[in-house]
Amino acid sequence: MPRYAAVDIGSNSIRLLAAEVVSGMPRKTLASSRQVTRIGEGVFRTGRVSQSAIDLSCNVLAQMAADYKAAGVVGIRALGTSALRDAINQEEFLERASQALQAPIEVISGQEEARLIHLGVQSMWPHPEQRVLMIDIGGGSAELILSEKGRMTQAFSKQLGALRLTEAFLRNDPPSPLDLHRLEEYIEERIVDAVRRFGKAPYDRAIATSATAAAVICAVNNVPRAKRDSADRLKSSAPQVAKFYREISTRNLAARRKIPGIGPKRAEIIVPGVAMLLLALREFRLPKLYYSSAGMRDGIIADLAARGVGRELSELDAEQRRLMATMARRYAVSLPHARKVAALGHILFDSLQSLHALPPAYGKAIEAAAYLHDAGHYISDTRHHRHSYYLVENSDMPGFTERERHLIANLCRYHRKSAPNTAHSQFQGLDPEGRRAIALLTPLLRLADSLDRSNEQRVESLECETRAAEVIVRIRSAADVDLEQWAAETVGDLFREVYGRRLVIAKARQ
Repeated sequence: MPRYAAVDIGSNSIRLLAAEVVSGMPRKTLASSRQVTRIGEGVFRTGRVSQSAIDLSCNVLAQMAADYKAAGVVGIRALGTSALRDAINQEEFLERASQALQAPIEVISGQEEARLIHLGVQSMWPHPEQRVLMIDIGGGSAELILSEKGRMTQAFSKQLGALRLTEAFLRNDPPSPLDLHRLEEYIEERIVDAVRRFGKAPYDRAIATSATAAAVICAVNNVPRAKRDSADRLKSSAPQVAKFYREISTRNLAARRKIPGIGPKRAEIIVPGVAMLLLALREFRLPKLYYSSAGMRDGIIADLAARGVGRELSELDAEQRRLMATMARRYAVSLPHARKVAALGHILFDSLQSLHALPPAYGKAIEAAAYLHDAGHYISDTRHHRHSYYLVENSDMPGFTERERHLIANLCRYHRKSAPNTAHSQFQGLDPEGRRAIALLTPLLRLADSLDRSNEQRVESLECETRAAEVIVRIRSAADVDLEQWAAETVGDLFREVYGRRLVIAKARQ
């Protein structure tokens, strides 16, 4: 199953998310952590990340490296944001931090940060038709994002992060009226462009992300900080946010720390963060605000999955594919049919990973077997599946290990007729993991082969939906695929025996 990791190196904290992404299934979180490092504190004062912040960040990133490696991810993206954009010792930080994380770290623009935040929210809480304002308040910057019909149409990244504003404006504790006046005027001045550019059309929803938004929603709704995850999609009215701002802006740090829903570190920078939210509500004329726990990390995960990062681990490389094509030609196999079965087999392997739970490398075995499952016709049409096994098992296959050759040969053997059986010597000769893999892959190869029963490549693509009691495979094609649908349905008994679910073959609506 595709597993990815995202690391967000923000001005106030560093966050890790490792997750498993399977098409058609809810995302599964494998690891998630957050550590306050305050790298922006030194940057906003002196222009440099302090040595103590670099040391702390490297320690945190080293632990995160252990966590994402334990999760077995196939792709990782680590990003630095506002503070690192400004730091004059950016290169020193990136060199040390990349070594600690054991992965490259890139510093992104405010626009890229906004894109990923938008993608993260839409991936976890889709708004495909609505006009939505998204507000993300980080430590160094705030992103104002206009989303229309699921697309980010405009975005502004402003230096209005809670930590940056605290360093710039709050000289007293509690803040003095002059501190607050200057803070509010500065925020209003910086967001006026976004208000004008986004236009006067009403918003269907306003969504705030980030730890500041979580603290506000939790405090207003009396949600304890320990149960912050339950605040996802909760809302607060504009009057509630205004009342909360009046309360916290007159309290000192010790008193702010006692407010339920606000952590001790967040209490240090909460006042400017709430000011930013309140002024955004006022300037954009929003009656209420929803909180989304999604953010940039979720956007990174969704982006990695959409780009198919790590997909190469489950696909034959160029040399292996050339070898398969050469062998197929040698045994007079129809290459168009072989390539179509390989493509459909790969879709099934990827789409049903939540069921078979096989490592990505097994996708290569089903692709290779798709090229060679009909090779046995070269010897005889009778029992050609056994001849296919013999040819593959006794072939020289550079680029494949001996174990991989055994797996491919067995898949060819079982692409028709009897199912894998421990009474068969060639199957018994595999290691336990190999036998389990063959048992799980055999129905998928048979299904892929059946979906090109006419050998005319009528099936354009597949859509798979996994339910509790059944798996629905929808065929997308402009041609008549009745023969393919009938042939695929004959795999149903074996599929149910292996996966414990009924197999439904349907034609997708055009």
